[in-house]
Amino acid sequence: MKPKVLKTDRDHKQALGYVEKLLEQASPDEAELELWSLLLEKYEEEHFPIATPDPIEAIRFRMDQAGLSPTDLQPYLQSKSKVSEIMSRKRPLSLSMIRALHYGLKIPAEVLVQESPASYLPAPRKTRSAAH
Repeated sequence: MKPKVLKTDRDHKQALGYVEKLLEQASPDEAELELWSLLLEKYEEEHFPIATPDPIEAIRFRMDQAGLSPTDLQPYLQSKSKVSEIMSRKRPLSLSMIRALHYGLKIPAEVLVQESPASYLPAPRKTRSAAH
């Protein structure tokens, strides 16, 4: 099969089948395999984009991966109370916190700077009823 830019679902399926055949060979041509992988990757990035995760969920995921507890976040988020407020979505991440989490826990900055889907909305104000 001759390499080409993948433009349709049919092109994509054919390319996947061809790569599978290449991988079944005892010693596939690595340059050809790399070229087809790049073509598939470009098509898939354009047609099957992966949404960026929510910042708080990304922090939770990294904590789970590294076996960290909320206490372990204090060096990055400045205090126990701020850890609690951020993880419960009561406080947004500051720029210094984003930098600390990015460098310290290797969480991509583009994930951390996003607004969370459940934005940090202020709590509804309580109104006092006039008692007469």
